[in-house]
Amino acid sequence: MTLKEIKKLLQAEVIYGIDRLEEEIQWAGGSDLMSDVLAFGKPGILLLTGLTNAQSVRTANIIDAKAIVYVRGKKPDKEGIKLAREKEIPIFSTKYMMYTACGLLFSHGLPGVSKIQNNK
Repeated sequence: MTLKEIKKLLQAEVIYGIDRLEEEIQWAGGSDLMSDVLAFGKPGILLLTGLTNAQSVRTANIIDAKAIVYVRGKKPDKEGIKLAREKEIPIFSTKYMMYTACGLLFSHGLPGVSKIQNNK
């Protein structure tokens, strides 16, 4: 699924990364606990979170996430946007709650990561 398809499906606003909408996403994961993201994240993941400070971008960078979607209409702070630009991580905002956003992505064929998949 491309970032363009994800943007449309989640009715998301592009905060940064409009030029990266053709990138393919293989899996997604959602969490507001960055320690969980570090535990389950894998390169290429689409991270869904409600945590809007720069720590979410730092964590996405560490796990080599392809993009971040902020849920519940939230948007990152200025430091987070600046860091996303520096690290070239596309960021989006959707009005959907995390459960709904993840469910929409999953029901349209984007799998989530799991501990079992992460260990392979």
